[in-house]
Amino acid sequence: MNVRERMLAMVQGREHDRVPFVVYDGMFPKDELCALLGPDQVGFLRWSRIHKVTHSRCAMRSWDRVTADGRTRRTAMYTPKGTLFEERAYEPAYGSSSVRKHYVEEPEDYEALWAWLEDGVVTEDYAHYYRDAAELGESGLPLAAVERTPYQQLWVEWVGLNNLGYHFADCPDRVEHTIALLRKRAREIFELARHSPAPFIDFPDNITAPPIGLKRFSTYCVPLYNELADMLTDRGARVFVHMDGDLKPLWPAISASRVGGLDSFAPAPDNDTSVSDAVRLWPDMRLWVNFPSSQHLLPAEGVRAQAERILAAAGHTGHLQIQISENVPLSRWRTSLPAIVDAIKAFGKP
Repeated sequence: MNVRERMLAMVQGREHDRVPFVVYDGMFPKDELCALLGPDQVGFLRWSRIHKVTHSRCAMRSWDRVTADGRTRRTAMYTPKGTLFEERAYEPAYGSSSVRKHYVEEPEDYEALWAWLEDGVVTEDYAHYYRDAAELGESGLPLAAVERTPYQQLWVEWVGLNNLGYHFADCPDRVEHTIALLRKRAREIFELARHSPAPFIDFPDNITAPPIGLKRFSTYCVPLYNELADMLTDRGARVFVHMDGDLKPLWPAISASRVGGLDSFAPAPDNDTSVSDAVRLWPDMRLWVNFPSSQHLLPAEGVRAQAERILAAAGHTGHLQIQISENVPLSRWRTSLPAIVDAIKAFGKP
């Protein structure tokens, strides 16, 4: 089997010859990585989409600034109801970023965000997905994503966790109206996902229990996961959710949900849910296990031993994929990744 066939067979529950080893496309120099690991040893997941959102009365513009402290970006969101600003900082190793200032800070800022959301027109963009699939060829799969669910989108992208907590207390009607607008747009995107060519659809939710809790996860996330899963049933496509943090408080809701796969599942020792826990709780769940980031710091034999523990816990279910989907210390991947691949090859067929 080539890597693409192996990855797809695992998702669809068909027989395959080896536990897939996969990295997010763009994390490492592809030619060097393939030369290091050997032919047909590593697959690639590329973030992709099946929709686009266009605006006629609103716009965004960004400015980058590079100083001795690094690169920052300021983005202006222009709407008929006012202009909002975001500021984010970038780390140099992978170019990943974190928000220093979110768009919405005060209750009145929501009106500009509403104008932005109401102005957006959702249309299909299957061509983007097909282009990514063609470029990846036999080496991997596009990771077709919808938008984050409303609560996750608010605290990650628009408002920030601290302000969102205050706003739930101080202006809950404004928060709930925003959630309603985001939910409406989510359902428009779901309709496109229903008819898309993607064999699985991902929610890029970055779920970790402390910022959301069981009640809000059950209220704002799970119903939309289930709704999309129901819509995809006829064509046998699975819903994946990027859950890369602590999950133990959410176990009951995940168990009751129709989520079919965990993307970037980050197990113990870095977080509170082990691979054994996941296999026991969710026997039909596809587990895309991010190799624990802290374990890349071990010597090669320690890395291999950790990979062997993951494989022993889930490898023979046929539902496991080991992947690199969170940042790795740049000084370590040339040592740690070959050790993981060696463990997978020695493990044999699921």
